[in-house]
Amino acid sequence: MADAAVLGPRLVGDLAEMGRGDIPVYMGGILPSEDIPKLIDLGIKACFTTGTGLMEIVNAVRGATRAYAPIVGEGAGGGRHAIAQLSRDISLAHAGKALRNGVRRAKPGRVIGVTGSPGAGKSTLVAALAGEYTRRAKENPSLGRAAVVAFDPMSPITSGALLGDRLRVDFNTLGDAIFYRSLAITSEDYHSLDDILQIIGGVEDPQRPGQAMFQTVFVETVGAGQNETAIRKHVGRTLVVLTPGMGDAVQMDKAGILEIADVFVCNKADYPGQNELVKNLREVAGRRPVVETVATMGTGVPALLDMVL
Repeated sequence: MADAAVLGPRLVGDLAEMGRGDIPVYMGGILPSEDIPKLIDLGIKACFTTGTGLMEIVNAVRGATRAYAPIVGEGAGGGRHAIAQLSRDISLAHAGKALRNGVRRAKPGRVIGVTGSPGAGKSTLVAALAGEYTRRAKENPSLGRAAVVAFDPMSPITSGALLGDRLRVDFNTLGDAIFYRSLAITSEDYHSLDDILQIIGGVEDPQRPGQAMFQTVFVETVGAGQNETAIRKHVGRTLVVLTPGMGDAVQMDKAGILEIADVFVCNKADYPGQNELVKNLREVAGRRPVVETVATMGTGVPALLDMVL
């Protein structure tokens, strides 16, 4: 009960503070029956014990689903919470629905695309870049905050998506210093991205009136194949992430995705075959830089960030 009694009410309180008290909080697991009334009193909408059937949970979530309203509720301090409203604006834009009146739009100072094949370590690399950026912004507030828009593939059968990119982010350390939004798409359908970037760039920093809250946006693509190059149309600079074992020089010559790179990132540089990968890349890179990283360790990440700022 101790952990549940802390985590659940804290989540309820945080949602209310952001003006999203309308979002119900459900809890499940090994919950003693005598503790459930206490959790309900603390604001938990419903509790599911280990004997609860899956469809009961599904129906509870389905019953809580509501159509998006253009404007979120007021937060604890009065007025709309900027991040809660930003999240709603992005949801509506991605769904192709009308936004509220008065949405500010502006081009972010930097938009950096990160693409590459599935399993190349894009999510880990983006998380490491965002973490390094946030640490620098604490020392140099003029950098502003960073935002991440991460695209995950949508199932063509169920239209579902894992949206697991954020699992690589150490939110225990970064807290709300980073804005992170995952979105599901099919193939390279970035139809809403330009609008989303303008919406993010238009958010004003309440601590610095007239200044943008987000100066830099990282965009992580779905796992890309050889000819998936659409992201270049939407970003200022493109990082193409590769790993040892992706293929020989002939395969590289065939890969159209290499043509869109402004920077090549050889991730998992501690894996066998890295030297061959770097050699092959330098043969096709021309004057474009090749950077070696081990994103899980943070190796090479500061140098990579220096290159794109």
